[in-house]
Amino acid sequence: MPHHTFKCSECIPERTKHAVIKGTDEDLTSCLPLGYLNTIPGSISERGCAYCGAKHVIGQPMKDVIHISHGPIGCTYDTWQTKRYISDNNNFQLKYTYATDVREKHIVFGAEKLLKQNILEAFKAFPDIKRMTIYQTCATALIGDDINAIASEVMDELPDVDIFVCNSPGFAGPSQSGGHHKINIAWVNQKVGTVEPEITSDYVINYVGEYNIQGDQEVMQDYFNRMGIQILSTFTGNGSYDGLRAMHRAHLNVLECARSAEYICNELRVRYGIPRLDIDGFGFEPLSDSLRKIGLFFGIEDRAQAIIDEETAKWKPQLDWYKERLRGKKVCLWPGGSKLWHWAHVIQEEMGLNVVSLYTKFGHQGDMEKGIARCGEGALAIDDPNELEGLEALEMLKPDIILTGKRPGEVAKKVRVPYLNAHAYHNGPYKGYEGWVRFARDIYNAIYSPIFQLSALDISKDPIPTDQGFLTPQMISDPALPAEVRSSTVLTPYRGAYDTISALREKTYPRFDAVPVAQ
Repeated sequence: MPHHTFKCSECIPERTKHAVIKGTDEDLTSCLPLGYLNTIPGSISERGCAYCGAKHVIGQPMKDVIHISHGPIGCTYDTWQTKRYISDNNNFQLKYTYATDVREKHIVFGAEKLLKQNILEAFKAFPDIKRMTIYQTCATALIGDDINAIASEVMDELPDVDIFVCNSPGFAGPSQSGGHHKINIAWVNQKVGTVEPEITSDYVINYVGEYNIQGDQEVMQDYFNRMGIQILSTFTGNGSYDGLRAMHRAHLNVLECARSAEYICNELRVRYGIPRLDIDGFGFEPLSDSLRKIGLFFGIEDRAQAIIDEETAKWKPQLDWYKERLRGKKVCLWPGGSKLWHWAHVIQEEMGLNVVSLYTKFGHQGDMEKGIARCGEGALAIDDPNELEGLEALEMLKPDIILTGKRPGEVAKKVRVPYLNAHAYHNGPYKGYEGWVRFARDIYNAIYSPIFQLSALDISKDPIPTDQGFLTPQMISDPALPAEVRSSTVLTPYRGAYDTISALREKTYPRFDAVPVAQ
């Protein structure tokens, strides 16, 4: 297993152990880069902090909640609206951000009075919202403000409100993953079991580790509804505060993003005996296997298979249209924790792309283990790269596209590598059968963009072609394809609607009779 040393990091020898190139027939114990460690001094990380992991990733997707940060205003601004956590209540949680705006005088004299004033003002400004989460930041943690005491005071004064306190300052872990753990455990300690839900189905799940990026949760919810399964709560995308207080009454925890939410699943199993089942909503085969597993757990495999057959027949020819045109294209898979391994194998198998590199900013060894196991020989795996290492990797690998976040993505565009936003998506949702085709379409459009082709010209010295006329992506992608592929009447590009979510919100579902229990 060769470690990889970036030239730009030769002055930081500790970085050598954070990048490896996957060799032939290696076992995973010998080809894992070090992960989830404190950032090495001198290496300018692009990580988020533990506060960001708690508020931005986990807490803020709750839809009927005032999310307030007790600290400087920059903390809450940095975690506002950079992910498209939509909801079916007109996106309340995206429209506003709240902070106590702690300043120097509050650091000296304390900010508890300021916090209480801000809480009362927020509830007065939004009288229909009766739920709040308060997130601690580094500044107020260091001066010792007792947020829990202030929250209790307000709840005594306003009996119809409920407040959740998340003590996860930025320094609470080496990255945002530390904040995931903090808010998971805090929620199960403070709120789970404090509301009794209405059970409407024989099959009841918590959908955990799902954040409804551009409607992902609502796509999966459609499949569950078609199977007659009740989603008691979603932790936390498009989820309601009180629904999440009732997580203890589910029959099964269905876990999507293990990196952000396995902690609460494990606690619910220990405290309430609720089993955990890990699933994958990305890709035709992983999603089909996941629906089958859930159907098998409840004894309703036939309902799952009916959905699989219907969706596959409708969308697979469109996916294959893109696979023929993306085959062999090189991709750097540089997303967050779980997409590292959710996507590593399936974009190769179902879209024909070749994963030449993967990295994670905040992932643990388990994320790298699964990601490296699923990608091909020769792939470069990097833990917590800095900007210079990312640029050096792009120069070495020369990928056709990278799938990453906005910050490294915008840097990649400057060196003429197109990117898709793996965190907030470009034109999602990307989960589900149709969503996976949308993802393939966006990759295709990025790689074969005529405008992107023109960007290679240096207008100061390159001749400008005047004989090409109007150019489309298909005119770039198709010339080398076999004639039978180009003229196929079965394989077609994506034919779905621009907005796929509105129709799901208006959909009605049949009620299923209970399956008799064998005696």
